[in-house]
Amino acid sequence: MKMTAQHSSIRSLFLDGPVGRLEALLNMGAEHATHAALVCHPHPLYGGTLHNKVIFHTMKALNSFGYPVLRFNFRGAGLSQGEHDHGDGEAEDVRTALDWLDREFHLPLIFSGFSFGAAVGLRVGCPDVRVRAVIGLGLPVSAIDDRVYDFKFLASCVKPKLFVSGDRDQFGPRVKLEVIVRSLPDPKQLVIVEGADHFFEGRLRELRDTIEAWIKESIPQ
Repeated sequence: MKMTAQHSSIRSLFLDGPVGRLEALLNMGAEHATHAALVCHPHPLYGGTLHNKVIFHTMKALNSFGYPVLRFNFRGAGLSQGEHDHGDGEAEDVRTALDWLDREFHLPLIFSGFSFGAAVGLRVGCPDVRVRAVIGLGLPVSAIDDRVYDFKFLASCVKPKLFVSGDRDQFGPRVKLEVIVRSLPDPKQLVIVEGADHFFEGRLRELRDTIEAWIKESIPQ
């Protein structure tokens, strides 16, 4: 059941990452939270940080259920130390964040990522037994400049999966997304937000509602 109030208390912290400190924010959860959640931001070389609007609204959706929600900056972004590592080192950053959540709360985990954050984080979250469900937003299934992401690993991901993209997402053509999701094992859901671009500009409320509706249906509270 969805909690009736937001848990807006925010804790600023640094995680001990593989190449230095990772800047992070934790939105506190309810006393008897059933899950804890991680949300990963889009590409840091193109302005992506933990303050991204999609990341913020995703956090709000997850936190509305009483989950403590962690956001962090990948290496080299914001106040995080280190340098961008084209997804490889960033996968270790995701693992660091999951480890911290596990140690801090000892709760089942939910992973969510947007664009680059989804491409990198799903690779880590899907095989991690502590992660019970995954959410991929704006999945970049088409080449972006010289960045090409391979999502074949999703074929072995049997945990609940939600994918949300806009029908005007230039990096996630609807037909290609549908082909990928159709090939995946259940449980899974693909939601296309009409009129939304890659960043869900003007459609963030629909994005949030979609995540909340899926959690109600798919995640035992």
